[in-house]
Amino acid sequence: MHSQYATGDGPLRVGITGVGADLPRRAVTSEQLRQRVTAASGLPLPAGVFERATGIRSRRTAADDEYASTLALRAARRALDRAGLDPLDVDLLVFASATRDMTEPATAHIVQAALGSRGHALDVTNACNSFVNGIDVARSMIMAGRARRALVVTGETPSRAVRHDPAGPAAFRDAFAGYTFGDAGAAVVLEPVARGGILDVDTETHSEHWQVGGIPGGGSRHPRGDEHTYFRGDGRALRDVFEKVGTSVLDRVRHRTGLDRTDFRHVLVHQVTVPYLERFAELSGVPRDRLVVTVPELGNIASATLGVQLDRVHDGLRTGDRVLFVGLGGGISIMTIVWEKA
Repeated sequence: MHSQYATGDGPLRVGITGVGADLPRRAVTSEQLRQRVTAASGLPLPAGVFERATGIRSRRTAADDEYASTLALRAARRALDRAGLDPLDVDLLVFASATRDMTEPATAHIVQAALGSRGHALDVTNACNSFVNGIDVARSMIMAGRARRALVVTGETPSRAVRHDPAGPAAFRDAFAGYTFGDAGAAVVLEPVARGGILDVDTETHSEHWQVGGIPGGGSRHPRGDEHTYFRGDGRALRDVFEKVGTSVLDRVRHRTGLDRTDFRHVLVHQVTVPYLERFAELSGVPRDRLVVTVPELGNIASATLGVQLDRVHDGLRTGDRVLFVGLGGGISIMTIVWEKA
């Protein structure tokens, strides 16, 4: 399903006017992670096994006193500063993340209280697509007249769902996807713009594959118990689904907008491992020089991935430059956003 919006007075354009990101200071190399898993599990893992399989050299991990809201808050302050805004200028705050501080209340309230804003606050969650879904929700509310200016934030700490003591080879394989995880935060400010802005949104969902990967604990099925608090998944099955359906979404964007891969200054895509990213480039035809590669140094930072990538390139963008967001999330969902800098 794609969506383009208009009002009775003509199209209302909503754009991104501020961007921020935050990375925890602590870096953990893949070799350090291997040593920790080996010590905790007793499994004889060969040196370099994680980096060879994933291409990930290191990842950031939050300190004990840093939470999803902590990373989101720091990113939010940077985004507001770049947009030249005060927290009280925001009338909608969306915390959009696969991670949250607690089951209740919504983490958006924790971020808002620390930030000092007064807007309507809510959470949006859809695995690694949470942040782009949050952008779409906020944009829709602005276009519906429910908000004038929105702040969309994410804080991801998936490193806390990594199993460091798998009980045997089978459990290690089940937990392996979690060893790609790193922590990060990101934020964007959305508001009406005179030109450019978000030009196109497209989504595709294949919920029949919801059991391929995830964290089963914390809900009504498994409210308690450490066994359910770790990420478990079949990385190969996830990749197979994305390969089958992912390129069709990109083809629709091209046909609908008339924009080819080379018409985008940058293509921001969710990154799980280096081999997955290389396969995406091969199947999609996206030129490698358009990609913003973060996975070797940061790992899979869940829904913060696209926000961190945007933060890295934002200052180099010129008016009229277009950026394609490609979100991939467990569930399974795919989402694209076409954005033009005003």
